[in-house]
Amino acid sequence: MTAITPQIVKDHGLSEAEYARIKELLGRDPNLVELGVFSVMWSEHCSYKSTRVHLKKLPTKAPWVLQGPGENAGVIDIGDGDACIFKMESHNHPSFIEPYQGAATGVGGIMRDVFTMGARPVAMMNALRFGAPDHPKTRHLVSGVVAGIGGYGNCMGVPTVGGEVNFHRSYNGNILVNAMCVGLARTDRIFLSAAKGAGNPVVYIGSKTGRDGIHGATMASAEFSEDSEEKRPTVQVGDPFTEKLLLEACLELMATDAIIAIQDMGAAGLTSSSAEMGDKGGSGIELDLDKVPQREPNMTAYDMMLSESQERMLAVLKPGREKEAEAIFRKWELDFAVIGITTDTHRLVVRHKGEVVADMPITALSDAAPVYERPFVEAAPQEGAPVFDPSRDVMQSLVKLVGSPDMCSRRWVWEQYDNTVMNDTVQRPGGDAAVVRVHGSSKGLAITTDVTPRYCFADPYEGAKQAVAESWRNICAVGGRPMAVTDNLNFGNPEKPRNMWQIVAGVAGIGEACRALDYPVISGNCSLYNETNGEGILPTPAIGGVGLLKDVQRMATVALKRAGDALILIGATNGHLGQSIYLREIEGKEEGAAPPVDLSAEKRNGDLVRGLIEQGRVDTCHDLSDGGLLAALAEMAMAGGIGAQIALPEGAAAIPFLFGEDQARYLVAVPSANAAGILAEAKTAGVPAASLGVTGGDKIAVKDVGAVAIGALRKAYEAWFPAYLGGSELPPSN
Repeated sequence: MTAITPQIVKDHGLSEAEYARIKELLGRDPNLVELGVFSVMWSEHCSYKSTRVHLKKLPTKAPWVLQGPGENAGVIDIGDGDACIFKMESHNHPSFIEPYQGAATGVGGIMRDVFTMGARPVAMMNALRFGAPDHPKTRHLVSGVVAGIGGYGNCMGVPTVGGEVNFHRSYNGNILVNAMCVGLARTDRIFLSAAKGAGNPVVYIGSKTGRDGIHGATMASAEFSEDSEEKRPTVQVGDPFTEKLLLEACLELMATDAIIAIQDMGAAGLTSSSAEMGDKGGSGIELDLDKVPQREPNMTAYDMMLSESQERMLAVLKPGREKEAEAIFRKWELDFAVIGITTDTHRLVVRHKGEVVADMPITALSDAAPVYERPFVEAAPQEGAPVFDPSRDVMQSLVKLVGSPDMCSRRWVWEQYDNTVMNDTVQRPGGDAAVVRVHGSSKGLAITTDVTPRYCFADPYEGAKQAVAESWRNICAVGGRPMAVTDNLNFGNPEKPRNMWQIVAGVAGIGEACRALDYPVISGNCSLYNETNGEGILPTPAIGGVGLLKDVQRMATVALKRAGDALILIGATNGHLGQSIYLREIEGKEEGAAPPVDLSAEKRNGDLVRGLIEQGRVDTCHDLSDGGLLAALAEMAMAGGIGAQIALPEGAAAIPFLFGEDQARYLVAVPSANAAGILAEAKTAGVPAASLGVTGGDKIAVKDVGAVAIGALRKAYEAWFPAYLGGSELPPSN
């Protein structure tokens, strides 16, 4: 038997105080298997020990919320007996070490979180952050991550319908790969993970267990260093073809009434799935590891309990239903084994080769896990309006902006993904939000992922509010009613007071925005310790939003559709250039205050725009975010192949008005005959609105400022990604 030394405890990511607490809970020293179980269950990745106290402050309830945080994914009621189930999770550390498999298994894991609740996945999204384009690893990481996402999602037959890809030097040593899955189920067929009752069979289903992924959760709860490449064995290996079989087999079993509880084997594998099911059900679980299907010889109890091999599930069945369930999984050529039983002992007992190798109170792994109120040091937000050169050529700046890494077309990325499989994708990537039809109906789901990390670094509170507000706008801009969000909170080391402040302020900002917009948080994930050699990422609290369209025939897109339409700007413009893309790409500065977010204005303006779309009066709309008004107009013109002519309001300075990133704004194009009525309606609603100009021609022209051909814009816009991934140019760092 291995003696537990202080070094072994440290290697398992546990502090001296945590180890002392484990001994107190057990009433003895743990053995190596038990130490491994505690190490993963008490890891930051699984226990949320640094964030739990703050996450409880988020709004999670609404009349349409059927299941909030605490399950595999969140659930909302979308009417007609339909439920939408969704969640976003990170696979950051694994994707940096092994980009293809790290990204692929991130996709596989989040799909299992959704279909384990009874839903068929219908859409995937992602939010990706990479280092500076000229960093030696970035090109390899972009290529591998995109291939991994496409490889897994395409094989599963689930469309990847949108997302984000951005670059910044803060991610040089720690990229972010956040994957979101959205599924559909019936409201009366939602499956939970609480293993209630004693004497029920615990069954293992899916792939065999190997040694891949051991200590993956622990790795995800620590900073990287120069030797991070050595952690490659902790990256799981995925098989999407097996997961497709697992999906179909699980849904077939769920069509019966044989299941009491079911749980994905994700982070910490067999350990977390069994412990969490027992804890939620108020029961105990006994496991016999000799019955676990194994793909490698001489696997130890430690190996099996900590393995994160993919495509595996754990279920608790009603007694006597084992043969029926086994027949389903054998038909789909998957492993099936009864490996345990539920008990009334409230303990997790593990046997291997006839001996008890672990015996622990289940609550010691869950409720008794550490909860820290880590100290934080509040940092003053960055302030001030930046200095800029007013003599710069506006149209040359626009061409440079739309051709920059963070603003250019992502076509190269999303063409790697099958975004129309299942034939329900109504709005493909490239717009404000993806729209996927609820199969067999006229309803649609609007889906988006959003965050602006440079805002969050300048002001974590306002930046987090802005992430929620932008997801709200993107859904409103296609005509959807925002329903709920999932979050993926990506931050640095929480043991550093400045980082902990970013977390605390970010969660508070999300909470305020979600309460003001009646937009609850129903699921999510925390990814901390995103640092390498002490250098942390920009705070990146990604927000995944889902909304509902009553009728997908009444939906707006960004493309200009007719010459002669009036262009109407919805929302107030103050010319806020602080932390803007223009400032960074054209002036070479990252400074100034983040744009303030007026949540009451967001609500009023979004409600007005969504109402106009639902009434069929607006079919062309784009929310204003990165790059401001002129970048949005350029994207609308390029998407529709139609130009536009606008004029500045009297007294407005060109650069702040055209490139400022003021919030709560939309640009809509409507038939000229309808413009007066819409302007009057906006005035009645207390929403600032102004007519800027008209569509037509083959140029973007700003009166008394300049003009640029759509063709020149499109050439710059479409060039960057193919050139970069083709290796023909090395773009500048930002």
